[in-house]
Amino acid sequence: MWARTQLKIGWRDLLAGVRHGLFPADREKASRQVESYWSDGGGTMAAYSVRSGFHLLLTALGLQPGDEILFSALNVRGMVRIVAWHDLVAVPIDLEIAHMGPSLDRLRRAITPRSKVLVVAHLFGTHLELDPIFTLAREHGLLVVEDCAQAFAGRRYPGHPKADVCMFSFGPLKTATALGGALIKVRDPALLERMRAIQAGWPVQPEKAQLKRVAQFAGLKIITSRPVMGLIYRFFHARGRDYEDAVSERVRNVANLKKRKFLEYQPSYGMLALMDRRIRTFREEVLQERTDRGERLRRYIGDAVVMPGRANSYCDYWVFPILVDDPRTFIEELRAEGFDGANLPRSQAVPAPADRPELEPRIAAQALSDLIVLPCYPGMSDAELKRQADVVRRIAAKVGTARTSAYRDAVPQ
Repeated sequence: MWARTQLKIGWRDLLAGVRHGLFPADREKASRQVESYWSDGGGTMAAYSVRSGFHLLLTALGLQPGDEILFSALNVRGMVRIVAWHDLVAVPIDLEIAHMGPSLDRLRRAITPRSKVLVVAHLFGTHLELDPIFTLAREHGLLVVEDCAQAFAGRRYPGHPKADVCMFSFGPLKTATALGGALIKVRDPALLERMRAIQAGWPVQPEKAQLKRVAQFAGLKIITSRPVMGLIYRFFHARGRDYEDAVSERVRNVANLKKRKFLEYQPSYGMLALMDRRIRTFREEVLQERTDRGERLRRYIGDAVVMPGRANSYCDYWVFPILVDDPRTFIEELRAEGFDGANLPRSQAVPAPADRPELEPRIAAQALSDLIVLPCYPGMSDAELKRQADVVRRIAAKVGTARTSAYRDAVPQ
């Protein structure tokens, strides 16, 4: 069974993580080291996670209850939860499906005098064209946050120059994972210092907690290897059960951030040192290898299904998404053929405020219900990519494209 995504960390890195946790050194020095990764003039702070950094940002801004945080309509549940903790209102900006980014017209209609912050997320390894969106946001005095959790590309992309805040994640499934941690770039020095002061009052993550993450992830690397995944699938399938809850929830819970108390930590020395190791040894050629695999799979599938985000000029296929009429059938039949297709259980279409039903993100909600991701990464042979494409085409021919064909005019294939 080919796992839906590659766990992007090697055994040497995990061993280094054990060493850092067992023999911690100067945490402040490690923090300064990792924060110096980009030298383009933007101030950078290390945080426990992107959600921790976002929580810091909202705390430091001191917004009033009822103020609005505008979001790209497709986002992870945790980001919206943080907005509610601060008694603020999350407002979705529905997607322009060709890019999987916020619609400029929808953004224009959503802005009110209570709108204070715009959060735009790059999705699936794409880099959105953000100039028009950021220009409109600045015309209305919005603070612009660029969510780059799925868009890390080494030093080649340090964030958009017009963004007020850029957030990069090194969580469990990210491109240069350190099993946690984030870099938050903040253009305003005064805002950055307020965020640092707030974080300084939080406890430091215990080293044993980071060591536990390393141990969990070592186990997950074994579990998600192709032979073991196949055994797990057959074990659960023979008992009429889905292995989704048994395996994927453990991957997500390497870093459990569902409660506020789990966010309010400073990163430990072990986390900082591993993050520094991962970004400074990061090979940008890996992105090209991943891109090549993605482009091959895209060509092999052809126009059998819709592939969102294809209008972006940059995509390195952090994951490989497709839109299909019957996601459950696709997932079951792909898994039967040895490909771990899956939906995105941690993502949500951000609901509209009760008093603004006209902003309900119907496009994002429909796309999320139609979307699955396919295994596609270095290590998969060309023959396996072709075989997976054949399976996708066969299923598509069986279930049809009556619903998702509506996307085709908006998404160049």
